[in-house]
Amino acid sequence: MPGTSQNSSLLSATDHFVDRHIGPGEDDIAAMLERIGYSSLDALIKDTVPASIFDDRPLDVPAARSEADMLAEARALAEENQLFRSFIGLGYHEAVVPPVIQRNILENPAWYTQYTPYQPEISQGRLEALLNFQTMITDLTGLEIANASLLDEGTAAAEAMSLAYSHSRGKRERFVVASDCHPQTLAILRTRAEPLGIKLDIQDVQEMSFGEDVFAVLVQYPCTHGLVHKDLEALTARAREHDVLSIFAADLLALTLLKSPGALGADIAVGTSQRFGVPMGFGGPHAAYFATRDAFKRKIPGRLVGVTRDVHGNLAMRLALQTREQHIRRDKATSNICTSQVLLAIMASMYGVYHGPEGLKAIARRVKRMSEVFARAIAEAGFALKQGDFFDTVCFECEGEERGALLERAKSKRFELREVDARHMSVTLDDAVTPALLHDLIEVVTQQPCELEALASAASDTFPEGLARTTAFLTHPIFNMYHAEHELLRYMYRLQQRDLSLTTSMIPLGSCTMKLNASAEMMPITLPGFASLHPFTHPDHARGYLRLTRQLEQMIAATTGLPGVSLQPNAGSQGEYAGLLTIRAYHQDKGQAHRNICLIPSSAHGTNPASAVMAGMKVVVVACDELGNVDVEDLRAKADQHKEQLAALMVTYPSTHGVFEEKIVEICELVHAAGGQIYMDGANMNAQVGVCRPGEFGVDVCHLNLHKTFCIPHGGGGPGVGPIAVAEHLKPYLPGHVVVPPYEAAEQGAVSAAPWGSAGILPISWMYMRLMGGAGLKRATQVAILNANYLARALGEHYKVLYTGVRGTVAHEFILDLRELTARTGITVVDIAKRLMDYGFHAPTMSWPVPGSLMIEPTESESKAELDRFIEAMVGIRQEIARIEDGTSDRDDNPLKHAPHTANVLTATEWTHPYTREEAAFPASWSRGAKFWPFVGRVDDVYGDRNLMCACPPMEEYED
Repeated sequence: MPGTSQNSSLLSATDHFVDRHIGPGEDDIAAMLERIGYSSLDALIKDTVPASIFDDRPLDVPAARSEADMLAEARALAEENQLFRSFIGLGYHEAVVPPVIQRNILENPAWYTQYTPYQPEISQGRLEALLNFQTMITDLTGLEIANASLLDEGTAAAEAMSLAYSHSRGKRERFVVASDCHPQTLAILRTRAEPLGIKLDIQDVQEMSFGEDVFAVLVQYPCTHGLVHKDLEALTARAREHDVLSIFAADLLALTLLKSPGALGADIAVGTSQRFGVPMGFGGPHAAYFATRDAFKRKIPGRLVGVTRDVHGNLAMRLALQTREQHIRRDKATSNICTSQVLLAIMASMYGVYHGPEGLKAIARRVKRMSEVFARAIAEAGFALKQGDFFDTVCFECEGEERGALLERAKSKRFELREVDARHMSVTLDDAVTPALLHDLIEVVTQQPCELEALASAASDTFPEGLARTTAFLTHPIFNMYHAEHELLRYMYRLQQRDLSLTTSMIPLGSCTMKLNASAEMMPITLPGFASLHPFTHPDHARGYLRLTRQLEQMIAATTGLPGVSLQPNAGSQGEYAGLLTIRAYHQDKGQAHRNICLIPSSAHGTNPASAVMAGMKVVVVACDELGNVDVEDLRAKADQHKEQLAALMVTYPSTHGVFEEKIVEICELVHAAGGQIYMDGANMNAQVGVCRPGEFGVDVCHLNLHKTFCIPHGGGGPGVGPIAVAEHLKPYLPGHVVVPPYEAAEQGAVSAAPWGSAGILPISWMYMRLMGGAGLKRATQVAILNANYLARALGEHYKVLYTGVRGTVAHEFILDLRELTARTGITVVDIAKRLMDYGFHAPTMSWPVPGSLMIEPTESESKAELDRFIEAMVGIRQEIARIEDGTSDRDDNPLKHAPHTANVLTATEWTHPYTREEAAFPASWSRGAKFWPFVGRVDDVYGDRNLMCACPPMEEYED
């Protein structure tokens, strides 16, 4: 309006997002500061962050804006993307997302704010959904065992290559790959193979040969040109004769009509479940799958859900065979994967449950028939087709002027076709194609009238004998019960009630940063302009997305002090790997390829050494001192010992022990002097944003967990995003992409299947940073540190706080040492974790990085009231332990040893414990008003591993 000023403080909005994101109000902050002995947040931060790195200059991040303003800006960016109807394929399809699944899973915070199901008693809902996913995958692939998802199809193929290479014990080095695999998969295989010394041998699938140095073969099924090769069973038989493993990258929907990989002799099958009701999202996140034979169950990468029993003999699910994970195997691991795509796997599993076997077959037959109709129409118009059977992709010859004219006609109708090579084009159809759309597509290609019904009546929706599937799948009742929306809705909500999430209470996991995922941040991801974009669309069609990614890159650069950013890594583990590859490429380019030693502190996250080995480096462990810091003298000695071969030091900062190490600048200088680079694990960036900048104190590259510091939700164990930020001299070595080169990126190897990784969830972090602004981001860090110190001070009166900084403060997390208590009373961290469930809390991180400890991180989002409830719970547990110490409570029969207490146990006729039902069920007064009931009793891990079952058990088991 005339005469008004947008900057007028009298007319400014009264509702600020920062105040909604940060839990404690000003009065609470003052009270908490008084409790820990500080007069201001600034004083606390200056006592916590070393003066040598403290830097509170304003962040070069746009000023904070309101939720309404940012939602409007997000919609405008989404509308800048041109939604051409994609027929590109390459493993990405327009998916029909059932609204009941979109609204009640994808858009439901009770599902997307869950943590990884390491505590199975309060994770039974998502564990059952993941078990459904595994069952669906094993049924469709015809293999015995499947994991709970991986990151994308290309990286799943690379994991299969690594498993097969490990199986050969390194005695064979050649990996034969069909030339008609998807190009992005071939690119990832090249990236992964080179550091490990694996030789890729790209061969025509019809002419494959195996020498004695071949350990495995990979084929695409159907291939990238759409064809289904007829001789694959003979191929796998020849491979078996040479002790060569066979790997199929297979389309799940096609497998409802085609012989399964297992039936054809495959040892491993990988692929994506994206077309099972998950949006394309400009490349992800999508749940990849990995299935294999039972013989490889201890080598399968990622997480594996298994069936076991609880202490009462009831059916229960848990993560199985965890000793094979990289957290434990470290530098002996063959994979560094530490996340799955749980939320997307759950969506895909619910899609399978909703449609069932007959529904999936009907969808597949329709897609097959449409492809036949299109093929017949263009063949009659004179186009030469690639000969063979196909499912959803039709490849045809079209070049020169004819191609140019066709592309112009397609553009005028907003269609996007795939240019396969200079001679061929292809069209991929999906279940979102309507008859009208198919009609228009045919007329665009042929320039002739189309009699769609006549073509459809002559088209087949099946495969010929020898290729057609003859075995049943999804026969379990779970896939045949919930086809009505009301029934599926009730099933999803039954599962939801068995899981604890941030909608229930604080999840105080150290190193995991379970903070508010604001509704406004989540809303843009389902806007069609973001959700429906193909990752290989022409860049001109993705201008809104590219504008968003550039802004996000700039904000990440501002917060880290590192100017080069790649958003491609689609998990923290991928970020670690990409960062080390960047360092490796830098040394190689400088003529120092011999630099291959990676120094890693003994306290490091398990993915660190696993990533280093995958990047072709040798791990040398650096000791930590009695205060939990890097032992600088040990580091100095080892850097000097390996100075001719030193590639990098991997360091987590603040440390995994929850303190800002005072000597970080000296550590960086010491490694640089020996010719190495500094890689910082950015898992703990929530303690740094706005108070120090890694690039300013010596870090060369770091990865960030956008699902931690920057608010992408954990989704029950994924999705995540792990971009890397690098110093100026490393920018030329950032990941590239063979299909669509990323913005200003050099053409280095790809680490993920899509150019911008899991781009579909990048709007979440973009929204968070823009809503907070520079000052808000700094405030979040300050309050995260305040909340941690408030808890540490309160709990330190009852438990031993293991490590603090030089002035007695902790960073954003801290460790409680319970080893002495355990020795005196027999109460373990596991007992405390299970008892917290009776209070309605998730356990802190257990026994990492110190055995027998709990690592606690409250984040800035939790209010003082919630922190006080957690304190009350932990103090209550300490009092229960004290009663064991003084003999008042039985050492073996007490509330901790029998926790968690289920409703069934508490309402049973018989009660034999010396403590009361009330003590068991309602240990705190506030638990009466909002009781979360664990669904099962304490789970028997040993039984589950000894009696491994990783698919849905018979229905009578559920009934029992």
